[in-house]
Amino acid sequence: MKRKILLTACTLLGLIMINSGLNKFFNYMPAPAPTEEQMKIFGAMMALKWLLPLVAIIEIVGGVLMIIPRTRALAALVLAPVLAGILVHHLTFDIAGIGLGLVLLVINIWVITENKEKYLPILK
Repeated sequence: MKRKILLTACTLLGLIMINSGLNKFFNYMPAPAPTEEQMKIFGAMMALKWLLPLVAIIEIVGGVLMIIPRTRALAALVLAPVLAGILVHHLTFDIAGIGLGLVLLVINIWVITENKEKYLPILK
């Protein structure tokens, strides 16, 4: 039963990341109106023309890797910085929208703890 719940959670996490990455390229989901402070930050990010496409590619690749059980441990490492960024963004600008980011982070931490033996060679 635990495996099925983990599979479902990882599939949902993967699909959400793929959707988020694709939205950065095709802009098909409307974003809420940003505040003035957010506009400054987004303006700076847009000045670095490579940053948003890089994040989008990481989200798409990480999402695909998360869906495939064999590559799930790698996906958790790939998506960890993105999920940390999502969490910090919501803590800073939109505390009301932090719920989904926390759920995604908890799923990612669960994947990391389930695959901790695969990370041991990295720590040596």
